[in-house]
Amino acid sequence: MGESSVSLPSGPDAKKRRVSYFYEPSIGDYYYGQGHPMKPHRIRMAHNLIVHYSLHRRMEINRPFPAAPDDIRLFHSNDYVDFLASVTPETLHDHTHARHLKRFNVGEDCPVFDGLFSFCQSSAGGSIGAAVKLNRQDADIAINWAGGLHHAKKSEASGFCYVNDIVLGILELLKVHRRVLYVDIDVHHGDGVEEAFFTTDRVMTVSFHKFGDFFPGTGHIKDIGVLGGKYYALNVPLNDGLDDGSFRGLFQPIIQKVMEVYQPDAVVLQCGADSLSGDRLGCFNLSVKGHADCLRFLRSFNVPLMVLGGGGYTIRNVARCWCYETAVAVGVEPDNKLPYNEYYEYFGPDYTLHVEPSSVENLNSAKDLEKIRTMLLEQLSRLPHAPSVPFQTTPPTTQVPQEVEEHMDRRPKQRIWNGEDYESDADEDEKPRHQSLNFNPRPIANAEMRSSINCEIDPKGVQNVSGCKKNYRKIGTLSVACWTCVHRVSGACPTHVRHWYGALREVSVLHNTIINLLPPLPPPSCQCHRHRYHHATTIIAFATIIPITTIATATATATTTTTPPPPPPPLPPPAPAPAPAPAPAPAPAPARLPPLPPPPPPPPPPP
Repeated sequence: MGESSVSLPSGPDAKKRRVSYFYEPSIGDYYYGQGHPMKPHRIRMAHNLIVHYSLHRRMEINRPFPAAPDDIRLFHSNDYVDFLASVTPETLHDHTHARHLKRFNVGEDCPVFDGLFSFCQSSAGGSIGAAVKLNRQDADIAINWAGGLHHAKKSEASGFCYVNDIVLGILELLKVHRRVLYVDIDVHHGDGVEEAFFTTDRVMTVSFHKFGDFFPGTGHIKDIGVLGGKYYALNVPLNDGLDDGSFRGLFQPIIQKVMEVYQPDAVVLQCGADSLSGDRLGCFNLSVKGHADCLRFLRSFNVPLMVLGGGGYTIRNVARCWCYETAVAVGVEPDNKLPYNEYYEYFGPDYTLHVEPSSVENLNSAKDLEKIRTMLLEQLSRLPHAPSVPFQTTPPTTQVPQEVEEHMDRRPKQRIWNGEDYESDADEDEKPRHQSLNFNPRPIANAEMRSSINCEIDPKGVQNVSGCKKNYRKIGTLSVACWTCVHRVSGACPTHVRHWYGALREVSVLHNTIINLLPPLPPPSCQCHRHRYHHATTIIAFATIIPITTIATATATATTTTTPPPPPPPLPPPAPAPAPAPAPAPAPAPARLPPLPPPPPPPPPPP
């Protein structure tokens, strides 16, 4: 991006939008469980792309304050909130909680996992905080990709959603704004939000979704609201294979009419990415740009806009989509070529921001789409004017407490994610590799380390495979295989291997040294989690540092000739350690991942 960025249209006024972005760094640690399609890790991936595209420099970055139980009770029932706040995987089947599982619809789709209520508080806190920003006119657009959980009901979980952050955010907006428009482009019907405001005219809900034999089974075109909310619920039922052109032909005329007739004071857009082509659970065929056109169109009206996440289960495409839509919000066009980032291997083999839609058949005929458009425009014509709200004292907006600064050198005590490595968007039927994220700073003997960490790398016993001739770099006098080969032979996590090499490269250049790992094992804090980059200083603590001057000649000789270089001066023998446990069986080799760019050469030895 950077110099190659170009401005996007900002609407008739061409005014630059003030964007406020909410992100909780620990959101990616939460883990629904083995095989579950909902992966909060996708939010961290999207944030990582946003940072590497330097989009964060164009926004105000906020860490959301967790929503208090009383804030959540503004919509959800007391019993339900108390249940969420107290249930844990350990207490799930005790007498107190077991009788409530069916009542609150907690089970397979909505499992109880470690930190469940904290996850709900973070998601809801971001949406409430975004609403407060808009209410105070501190931002024109507020983004919370951890929000958009539109299926949760007043007293039950549904569709991977426990707390309906959207409803809570809209309730906050209604303290200041007379009318709020809610637009949902998730492939699933936004039933929880529609149900919450089905009888009021202060919130109009518009949902574009797959209808038929598909979860949640609601959202018929004739569901238009009741009582005071009659005609203020619009449902756009669609079929499989919806493409960009068909979607644009429906979305823009309908939303244009809604804006003219309803005249909302604020808009909430739920950007569920499961409507993208190739989604694990979705069935539409939208491109990233086609999906983002909805945000671009709503942005052009220059109305306070809250942008939320939602569904999306092919996580590499979710990250692409929400990164690009963040760029649309701030008004830039990012390069299609992805910058190198911590999750670069996810985006192969093309490594681009945009992916081409598939060639699936579009089952939405022009005749059917025209019929839907005509019916909905007729429904909107029955609204004589925008509803008015009697003058009254404006209720106070939610006061967000000041965030307490954390000590940067201390790790949080609670770790939620059990450490499963997301190798792809589809889970394999195997147990997670790692069971704990607790950091133990004391030195660990080899046998103990091997028993607690399955991801082991021994460069001495690794050779290149499949005829690979590449040497990533010299480590001491060892000619180490390229990192992909190390991964394939050792069965170690590819991300751990990449971090291991990256740390060695940083240390070698920074400290004018070459590293020899004795023993050649990762430190205890290095448990190959894709979301955590391991600092070189951690590697140093468990490595032997060899000054580069002692092996400069040997390294140069090994680089230019095929004969082995002379060994460096002998090192003191390491302390004896218990015999290591048998190494685990190698994991199945995934598709070949791209190697890191070659490291810079070490600086010349000091005189």
